[in-house]
Amino acid sequence: MRAALLERAGEPLKIVDDVEIIEPRAGEVRVRVKYCGLCHSDLGMADGSSPIVEFPIILGHEAAGIVESVGPGVSHLAPGDHVVLTPVPACGQCYYCQRNEHSLCVNSMSIMTGTLMDGETGLSRNGQRVIRGVGVAALAEYVITPATGAIKVDPDIPLETACVIGCALQTGVGAVLNTAEVEEGATVLIMGAGGIGISAIQGACLAGASMIVASDPNPDRRTAAMEFGATHTIDPMAEDVTARAFELTNGIGMDYAFETAGVAALVETGLAAARNGGTIVCVGAPPLDDGINIPHAVLFTISGKKLCGCMLGSVNSLREIPRLIGLWQAGKLDLEGMITARRPLEEVNEGFDDLARGKGIRTVLEI
Repeated sequence: MRAALLERAGEPLKIVDDVEIIEPRAGEVRVRVKYCGLCHSDLGMADGSSPIVEFPIILGHEAAGIVESVGPGVSHLAPGDHVVLTPVPACGQCYYCQRNEHSLCVNSMSIMTGTLMDGETGLSRNGQRVIRGVGVAALAEYVITPATGAIKVDPDIPLETACVIGCALQTGVGAVLNTAEVEEGATVLIMGAGGIGISAIQGACLAGASMIVASDPNPDRRTAAMEFGATHTIDPMAEDVTARAFELTNGIGMDYAFETAGVAALVETGLAAARNGGTIVCVGAPPLDDGINIPHAVLFTISGKKLCGCMLGSVNSLREIPRLIGLWQAGKLDLEGMITARRPLEEVNEGFDDLARGKGIRTVLEI
């Protein structure tokens, strides 16, 4: 099959047409990928800020397509079904799934290992195995995935639009509604107005937040944030985010602060900008070596603030993707506005260049 292959971090991706992919085994499906959005997590692997232990690799995890074939035991999907793919195909049986923590399913480890649960990837080229980037490997004509990783949607749903649900919408909206459980009337700070940040803004609107403050150094993204529902914006290059957050809340601080840009230092900004008892949610994917510092542990303790991680918006994709599609159909989510560029697969490197420069919100590639 044809695919965009990354052979070394920092090098351009190369379009090849000789990647081999297995037939689906028990409990698996093979999907013909139609569209794939480019995400910051893919960029981190492409530029080396998120180290990869093995090459070559196929990136891409925000995708939608059509089921091509199904393996033994798969009864809820059939060839021809339209599906949105998810990076975490919850098994429904492990420790985490049984506790309704589906985004932490044992299958989520495939995002880090680049393999299926049995250690295989199902992909090879010239006898060498190819790694499944971010658990999907969707910058290719086909993907192989556990059957719960492909969520059926109605055939009249445009896949070029629905693909952004797979990561951006699930993560951003889910971080607000599921991870933080933002309540009506709350004040919310969202640091970063890329695809995840814009989705978080939309989630805060759904939650009924009374104040939604978006911080981003990119003026175009600040403008977009207002169009998607932010009530205020901050240019962090010109203003102190913490001081502005306290000014807007009459000296109290924000109820919730979300780091969505993949910059570890912004978690510390969120800690400073949140009120006592407030919640800070780490949503983005910073470089692996970046850490955060809480200089005075006792002050953090007595503040009652809550710092938590967020994996794919704490979602169960089997439930979340249909729910988000329903909200979009009801006019409560804007998917089309998030897609600011469409390119063919051959322009994948140009798409990554745009992402690195902060140009646009989401680029969708037609596979």
